[in-house]
Amino acid sequence: MSRTVWYPGHMAKGKRLLAELAGKLDIIIEVRDARAPELTSSPLIEDLSGVCPVAVVLSKQDLADERATARWLSYFTESGVSAWAQNLLKPKVERLRKDLIPFAPSYREVRLAVVGIPNVGKSMFLNALVGKSSAKVGGIPGITRGVSWYKGRGILAVDSPGILDPKADASVHLRLAWLGCSKAEVIGIEKAAIDLISFLRRKGLWAMVEQKWNTPAPEELADQEVLEAVGRRLGCLVSGGGVDASAAAKRFLDAFSTGRLGRVTLETPRDNL
Repeated sequence: MSRTVWYPGHMAKGKRLLAELAGKLDIIIEVRDARAPELTSSPLIEDLSGVCPVAVVLSKQDLADERATARWLSYFTESGVSAWAQNLLKPKVERLRKDLIPFAPSYREVRLAVVGIPNVGKSMFLNALVGKSSAKVGGIPGITRGVSWYKGRGILAVDSPGILDPKADASVHLRLAWLGCSKAEVIGIEKAAIDLISFLRRKGLWAMVEQKWNTPAPEELADQEVLEAVGRRLGCLVSGGGVDASAAAKRFLDAFSTGRLGRVTLETPRDNL
C-alpha cells in the first residue's frame, strides 16, 4: 500500500519538546497560510492552547485575496484570538512586537514559540520578529534543552519543526500538497494536481489559470484532459507529441503553491474545502 502521510521522525520529537515547553512560555504564535487558514492549522494547537495563550499569524498575505484575509482577521478577533497578517517577503512586525509586550512580566523579554505545519513560513517569520542577525542562544535555565532559541528585539523565541497530523485523512494531505505543505510525491503528483484542478473548476476559480496561461476548461473536458491541456500549453511533451502528465502536474502545483497563478483564498471562516 502506498504512503499517504508524510510524518518524519523529527516531527514526533518536536511535538514532544513543544508539549514540555508550553507551560514555560508567555505565548505561542501559530503561523498559518492566509490562503487556507483552517486547512493549515497545526494539530498541536488544541492541546497547547489549554496550557499557554495562542495567537495566529496569517502568512503569505500577498498570495491571498485581501478581502478574504480581512474576514479571517475579524473572525479570529471575534473568537478572542490575537491575529495578524504578514507578507513575509516584506514583513512589517513593529505593531506585532508591541502587541506581544503585555504577555510577559515587566522584568524580562517575551518568551514564545513559533509553531505551524511545514512550509507556512515559520522561519521567515521568526527572522523578521527577532532579526535575521540575532544570535542563537543556549539552554534557558528551568526550560527544556534540545531546542533552538533565538534572542533579539526584546523577544526570546524558540523555533520548531513543521508538524503534520499523522491521523488526518488522506484528503487533507492531498490538499496541503496544493500549498506545498505536504509532499505531493508521497501522495502522487498527478493525483494532487487533478484534485486541485477539480476544486478550482468547482469553485469557479479556474479563471485565474485561464487568464495566466490562456488554458480554458470547458465543462465537457474531464479534469485529466484539462491537465493535459495545461501540459501542452507549458510544453511538457514527450517524444511523439504526447503530454508528460507528471511534469505538467509538477509545474502546475509549483505555480499554484508559489502564487505565480495569482492571488487566491481557498476557504472562508467555517468553510469546508
